[in-house]
Amino acid sequence: MPKRKNKIYFIGIGGAGMSALARYFLSQKWDVAGSDIAESPITAALRKEGITIKIGQKKDNVAADRALVIYSQAILPDNPELKEARRRAQPGRSLSVLSYPEAVGELTREHETIAIAGAHGKSTTTALTALVLEKGGFDPTVIVGANIKEYGGRNFRAGQSEYLVLEADEFGRAFLHYSPASAIITNIDREHLDIYKDLADIKKTFLLFLANMRDGGILIINRDNKNCFSLKTKIAALAGRKKLRVVWYSLRDPAAKKVRAAIIISGRHNLSNALAAYYMGRALGLAEKNVLAALHGYHGAERRMEYRGVLKIGNGKNKMNLSVYDDYAHHPAEIAAALQGFREKFSKANIVCVFQPHQARRLTALFKEFQSAFDDADGVVMLPIYKVAGRDEASSLDSAALVRAMQKRQPGKSITYLGDPAKLKTALNALISLSDAGRSKIKTGGLKTVLVMMGAGTIVHYTDTLLKADDRRKTGR
Repeated sequence: MPKRKNKIYFIGIGGAGMSALARYFLSQKWDVAGSDIAESPITAALRKEGITIKIGQKKDNVAADRALVIYSQAILPDNPELKEARRRAQPGRSLSVLSYPEAVGELTREHETIAIAGAHGKSTTTALTALVLEKGGFDPTVIVGANIKEYGGRNFRAGQSEYLVLEADEFGRAFLHYSPASAIITNIDREHLDIYKDLADIKKTFLLFLANMRDGGILIINRDNKNCFSLKTKIAALAGRKKLRVVWYSLRDPAAKKVRAAIIISGRHNLSNALAAYYMGRALGLAEKNVLAALHGYHGAERRMEYRGVLKIGNGKNKMNLSVYDDYAHHPAEIAAALQGFREKFSKANIVCVFQPHQARRLTALFKEFQSAFDDADGVVMLPIYKVAGRDEASSLDSAALVRAMQKRQPGKSITYLGDPAKLKTALNALISLSDAGRSKIKTGGLKTVLVMMGAGTIVHYTDTLLKADDRRKTGR
């Protein structure tokens, strides 16, 4: 990267990681601009913070005075802005072009980086670890893949020390560009199977990530995850060569009781995430009382068991208020963990989950696992698959096929397919209005009902539409 502070342009600036990196450069007094294909809450927020945003992507957007262009992994090679940037970045010219992982990789070598990797729980664990370091006086810079309440609803914190706490994504093997001083591995799972050949390929890639750690660092890793623990011998050998301090953590540890008592977030998965942050703080020499106080102060990330509001639904005797929550879970392990967390939090409530599958390839590869992922929900409404441009292909298995398989597995449970998300409120009305003679097991009398809107695609917009429509009805607008 250019050493002098200059002008930078982001192609795909509205992404979670890209927007955080843009904020990093803005904090370093760079002149920051970027583009995305559509306006979003992220681009609107970035514009308010002083970043120039272009909606729509064309080669003329890349101004001639830009010294550095960074592009998202989601950007295709034929993108007009990327093609123009690469044309200008020929030998002898002043413009440099880097992918997001390449740019972040440079930052990891400039900072004392703590990278949080894993198939699930990265954002929460990154936020928890960052708060622990902040409470301990480390004053870290933080780049995380979700908006955090403690950071003003942003995904970035500008610190003044050499420490960088970073969410390290395995998608596209991005984290292989990173060279962290220390790391946390929350878990290893069969995820991003459009990128990885199989589980063995995923495990091998995580080992390559660990091999990029600096000598003498700290590795915190989940003993409860069988895929992590299966690498114990190889990790021990790697740790010996690199003089790493390795800490295996488990929910069976005595410290887990202290952490459970400290945190206010629900679910075994969040307890595990908090335990990882606890051990990192302790390994860095922080006092236990300060670590636990930091964990207690965490109130959650956007789209992670996030409360959104109340939806009035039904009529007559079946009329009720639904507490609406939003969750990003889209892998079967994440779905099961999130719903277990909701069940823990609302032990006596009805839980209705509206789910939008994310990517046909994921649904096909993990079809069996998806069938049991919703066991903690009392009712399920399944929406059509959100297909990811450039990453999906035709499949004989779809949302309707998943519903049929789930109905066969649990014939007494209310599991429905809704082909038109615009009719979601009507479908929810029908769900709670069915008598005991129907498929529904949703009992409305006297029980709180929690509606969980879940998925990584456009379902968040359906949540907004539901709540806004209800708000308009109540206010007469």
